[in-house]
Amino acid sequence: MTLSIPQFHNARVLVIGDIMLDRYWSGGAKRISPEAPVPVVKIDAVEDRLGGAANVAKNLAALGCDTSLCGIIGSDDAGKIVLELLSSSNIQSHIHTATGTPTITKLRVLCQHQQLLRMDFEEALPSITTTDTLKGIGAEIVRADIVVISDYAKGTVSDCAPIITLCKQHHTPVIVDPKGSNFARYHGATLITPNLGELEGVVGTCSTVEQALERAEALREDLQLEAMLVTLSEKGMALIRAGRAPLHIPTEAQEVFDVTGAGDTVIATFAGAFAAGADMPTAMKIANIAAGIAVAKIGTATVTTDEIVASSGDQNSVISHGICNLENLTKMTRLARQKGETIVFTNGCFDILHAGHVRYLQQAAALGDRLVIGVNSDDSIKRLKGESRPVVPLQERMELLAALDCVDWVTSFSEDTPANLITAITPDYLVKGGDYDPKLIVGYDTVTNSGGKVVVMPFVQGCSTSSIIERIRKSL
Repeated sequence: MTLSIPQFHNARVLVIGDIMLDRYWSGGAKRISPEAPVPVVKIDAVEDRLGGAANVAKNLAALGCDTSLCGIIGSDDAGKIVLELLSSSNIQSHIHTATGTPTITKLRVLCQHQQLLRMDFEEALPSITTTDTLKGIGAEIVRADIVVISDYAKGTVSDCAPIITLCKQHHTPVIVDPKGSNFARYHGATLITPNLGELEGVVGTCSTVEQALERAEALREDLQLEAMLVTLSEKGMALIRAGRAPLHIPTEAQEVFDVTGAGDTVIATFAGAFAAGADMPTAMKIANIAAGIAVAKIGTATVTTDEIVASSGDQNSVISHGICNLENLTKMTRLARQKGETIVFTNGCFDILHAGHVRYLQQAAALGDRLVIGVNSDDSIKRLKGESRPVVPLQERMELLAALDCVDWVTSFSEDTPANLITAITPDYLVKGGDYDPKLIVGYDTVTNSGGKVVVMPFVQGCSTSSIIERIRKSL
């Protein structure tokens, strides 16, 4: 699938809703408690992340949107952490601090990337009306290209009517992530984004997707919405609009690790794309890609534009495999690292590809997750080996290397050494064939200073381009 990804940085988005702090305590569990039949987790990592409406804002900011957030926190340490995280994420905050009320906090205990326990710390929010919550942000609604209401049924946006009315007065689209069994309070919104369970909580259990979409259309009409985006878990998502057949697309998820916050990613990506100029079907498809990326991560996670572009098949922007220029290579290696993958780099002339090359590259690839090859340009080889070389021109050498299963990306360099290329991607492993002293290999300092390793692999005896050329000459 090829999509035109909009310029997210052009979108100004205001998020209003229930703000939370998501905490993750992680560690190993090697024994069962003598006090009860439960694992004992030795905590070795603690992480705080923005949750609820703040996670929606975080997702928007990660895409590059100009993002503001309105909501309620407590006058406690958790609230201070939320404000610090918002500031570090470049999110403008319009926050009401409620004295004597704790910031809504969810604490998850993880072992080997699996949740063992979740503890919620929350109390009923004080009697703060929506009008009070909205004080001072009327100008933000006017300024925004779109408003997102993130309703987690905690009380911040229990009365959405004033927000929706104000948005309609200023012709600002407003989309809602709904909760509860009463969707009437979302009447007149531009779009709402229930999942299948939330939809069934309003329209009743649906035996088929088709029945769910029929009931969703009836609900859309009753609430006077422009559209409804229904997420259907492993069955993808569907867009329901007036006078049009439902648009149903399959899920993009390849591997699911954690669905925490996936709904936040969907509404944030849809809102950002729509505000940046995409139509609703395109915004839905982009949000579907983002959701597939998010569920492959642990916990409340954000998705970047680079990740969306890489997964969308937009080959004008990035190359997911094969021959690429330096700009695309740096994008792809950055995305690979975001997924926890290690980068292996090697370089050479590879003039007349032979069995020795293939075995060497297979061994290099086994060191990590992604193998990158830097190939000397034709002029570079002439300077190094003489006017009679290369025998095979650069483009053909690169095509042969890219066809190998063990190779991920192939790029070229015109200098005599790959020093600039190594600096640009800073691989986890720098591999060289021969009997070199590792410290004398070009790029040694760059790689080792960043925590990487330099590996020297022996060449396969009897296999070399020079010996092949000599055998050809003798046979003539």
